[in-house]
Amino acid sequence: MPNKWVKERRCRIEGCKRPYRAKGYCNVHYKKWRRGELGKARYKTCSEEGCRAKAVRWGLCEEHYKAKLKKNKKAS
Repeated sequence: MPNKWVKERRCRIEGCKRPYRAKGYCNVHYKKWRRGELGKARYKTCSEEGCRAKAVRWGLCEEHYKAKLKKNKKAS
């Protein structure tokens, strides 16, 4: 039996009238949130300009972290 309270909730995105799914979003916006496409990411993102990938080390994503390691090894 569905929870009556959940049915009455709406998506937190301004102007969206879709029913609540999870984390305050409707199904469409929840999927965008999970992919990191909404303004607030669900995890820390890479500190490189324009990169929205998940940060793994030193505030960088895996790709930028490996590139930095290669650059540091060549400089040594």
